[in-house]
Amino acid sequence: MSTLRRSTFLLAAALALVQAACMADSPPPPNFHAPDSFTVLLDTSRGPVTIEVTRSNAPIGVDRFYSMVKSGYLDGARFFRVVPGFVVQFGISGNPALNKVWTSPIKDDPPRRGNKNVRGTVVFASTQDPDSRTTQLFFNLADNRMLDSQGFVPIGKVAKGTEVVDRFFSGYGEDPDQGLILSQGDAYLSKTFPSLDYIKSATIAAPAATPSH
Repeated sequence: MSTLRRSTFLLAAALALVQAACMADSPPPPNFHAPDSFTVLLDTSRGPVTIEVTRSNAPIGVDRFYSMVKSGYLDGARFFRVVPGFVVQFGISGNPALNKVWTSPIKDDPPRRGNKNVRGTVVFASTQDPDSRTTQLFFNLADNRMLDSQGFVPIGKVAKGTEVVDRFFSGYGEDPDQGLILSQGDAYLSKTFPSLDYIKSATIAAPAATPSH
């Protein structure tokens, strides 16, 4: 991957973090303790995608992901950044009020041996600043091993539906503005980028969990 693409990737996440900082006066989001392993079922506009998650790979990120799904935050979210051969990025709600609730960042997970940014893994997007992850995630469309040294720790992997992820609409490239998605949600995306694929619903196949605090 080119230096320009890596820089663009980090810049896009940085813009989202700046917008999040503008929404700092918001209540903390729900925080659940995830099961040791579970499956997330994404019913998308392009077809079903199954993600297998193991908490020990990245406990902090997995707890956030589990909480997002369990709370319905991802329902309706668009795949707003699709770069063929690199990543599919998502994780901003179409509801600006919900985005305001979920702006508090989480701490980084340390990398673990064997948990690499390979094709099909699901990873939280962040800036190069420590402990800056919020809600944005991406699918690796290729083996993006250069991201390992940049602190991107996978939280799960696509078990079924890789071909669905490969087909997400990529015609807009990196044009959707993440700050405007955060602040205007679907009102902005539906008008300006109507062909984006999206998550109809995200559900968990796992035992019930209780809030960690």
